[in-house]
Amino acid sequence: MKKIILFYLTVLTALPATSQQRISLLFAGDAMQHLPQINSAKTDSGYNYSSCFQYIKDEISAADIAVINLETTHAGAPYRGFPAFSAPDKFSAALQEAGFDIFLTCNNHSADQGKKGINRTIDVLDSLQIKHTGTFKNLQQRKLFYPLIIIKNGIRLAFLNYTYGTNGIAVEAPTIVNIINDKQIMEDIEEAKRYKPDMIIACMHWGVEYQRQPNNEQRRLAKLMTENGVGVIIGSHPHVIQPIEAKTDEKGQIGHIVAYSLGNFISNQNSRYTDSGAIIRIELEKDEEKTIISNCSYSLAWRYRYPENNKKHYTILPASFYENKQEVIQPTLRQAMKQSMDDARSLLDKHNINVSYCEYAKTDE
Repeated sequence: MKKIILFYLTVLTALPATSQQRISLLFAGDAMQHLPQINSAKTDSGYNYSSCFQYIKDEISAADIAVINLETTHAGAPYRGFPAFSAPDKFSAALQEAGFDIFLTCNNHSADQGKKGINRTIDVLDSLQIKHTGTFKNLQQRKLFYPLIIIKNGIRLAFLNYTYGTNGIAVEAPTIVNIINDKQIMEDIEEAKRYKPDMIIACMHWGVEYQRQPNNEQRRLAKLMTENGVGVIIGSHPHVIQPIEAKTDEKGQIGHIVAYSLGNFISNQNSRYTDSGAIIRIELEKDEEKTIISNCSYSLAWRYRYPENNKKHYTILPASFYENKQEVIQPTLRQAMKQSMDDARSLLDKHNINVSYCEYAKTDE
């Protein structure tokens, strides 16, 4: 059945063959929903998150495929923040409206609301027609829809998604949360190869919270996966930015990319290093012979949390665009943004390998 479904998707989405095809990918960090964020989005008629992404949506939507780590569940009311997340459905709708195409549902909070939370999150994303991967209602669904195969601009991608655990909460059968396991990952990589993808992408929820450098286990897993055919690895969970590596060969061609942690995209966390995130862009090119990673760059985004009318408000500011538009930011918070951006650039400029900083600015085109 899986082969038939894949062929059906190929017929619907593949483009006529050309001499060269291109695709741009964008990955952002952790999209979280602490209780103050939920309260901030509450209105008389429901929940509204549109202001959270109004300044960043052009950057997100510019990519052919944009991917986000959904670090909450949609288990329904009553809504809850840490430690057992359940966010309003409107949160994912707003992320979709901002331009995100693929949601990663596999993280240490996947089982916060038990089987109901896992299943209802899947139902909500399906109702919004959002592609997602990492959690499943049962083994049959995993066999049918994993790895997640996406075909865009004539380029076929296979997405894998795993977490180190679920905070000690048992995952109730028959639901499945993909747990990091060498044997299972290797089996899934081989399964992905059956579909002859142009690129295998593994999204890993790993590492140690608030640590700005990858640990030995992250490096070991990255080596295991890249040596067995994974071309791009995107990390989450530490809630702070960790280095990005784009390894090149002797000819300068990028062989694989590992972004150990992109930090937070949006959250209520406010300790140093947690109020910003990296957004990584990867461009692929394909001709009759092979598919290559033609470019890898990153930008920075800052979670702007400010008081107004006796309420906290949240919005994401693309750093490169707003650092020169200080009137947007309340004077008392301008230094906080500067420190956050300086911290991020200091880390990435020191440790990045063959990754450039890309200044994104809104245009009138």
